[in-house]
Amino acid sequence: MMHKAGFVNIIGNPNVGKSTLMNAFVGEKLSIITSKAQTTRHRILGIVNGDDFQVILSDTPGIIKPAYELQASMMDFVKSAFDDADVLLYMVEIGEQELKDEAFFKKITTSKIPVLLLLNKIDKSDQQQLEEQVQLWSEKVPNAEIYPISALEGFNVKEVFGRIIELLPESPAFYPKDQLTDRPERFFVNETIREKILMHYKKEIPYAVEIDTEEFFEEENIIRMRSVIMVERETQKGIIIGHKGAALKRVGVEARKDLELFFGKQVHLELYVKVNKNWRSDQKQLKRFGYNQK
Repeated sequence: MMHKAGFVNIIGNPNVGKSTLMNAFVGEKLSIITSKAQTTRHRILGIVNGDDFQVILSDTPGIIKPAYELQASMMDFVKSAFDDADVLLYMVEIGEQELKDEAFFKKITTSKIPVLLLLNKIDKSDQQQLEEQVQLWSEKVPNAEIYPISALEGFNVKEVFGRIIELLPESPAFYPKDQLTDRPERFFVNETIREKILMHYKKEIPYAVEIDTEEFFEEENIIRMRSVIMVERETQKGIIIGHKGAALKRVGVEARKDLELFFGKQVHLELYVKVNKNWRSDQKQLKRFGYNQK
């Protein structure tokens, strides 16, 4: 039987639904999803295996113009997505006109690899608007195949996945067939906690936060975890903890429930908050947290 395998990289502006699509393909919640921009900070691989294929999906941060070191590092993950892709998924949403970076856009329109342009959130449009958008994007990216989709509702997702498999090169699998992602378990603990912070805190707080899971002990019936929430200032520490620790407790309870579903066993999660001044602009700190992989 002919076996196909390859890398499929998803790029687009922030909030376009890349993580929702990735999770729909993989069937697991690998990428965190919130309504806030810049939710995805790393490049996350999700692996989908069949008897005769292995699709390695890559969800990258949304394309932005960097304002500080952390954001510059996030854009390096996006640039790397062009290097190893066998198929490129360029996601836009109804009403969107252009990519936030002209150089990235030029790379897409001159790409030698297959490009699938996914017009997302069509559940929020009518037929006339959809037709106008398809026309607009077919002129802007003439080298792309265009698929109207709704990642959230699952519309056309299977069709896109089938087309991806058709476009993949013949190749043996790159990863073991039972592997779901390239990320370690602690990464998903960190991302689950960060998702809850994105959901419950406003303004600058979620963007000033990084999570470090210092302990992860798996026993037969329970996983014991100890995670530290890093913030940049003392005032942010107080906001994260909240009155009598109520805000931090809510984050812990919600994260624990999600982690128990993800790992399929009981979880004991301890949360602490520490001040790590200006970590977003500190090259050494960024490297420690998995950014700046140059």
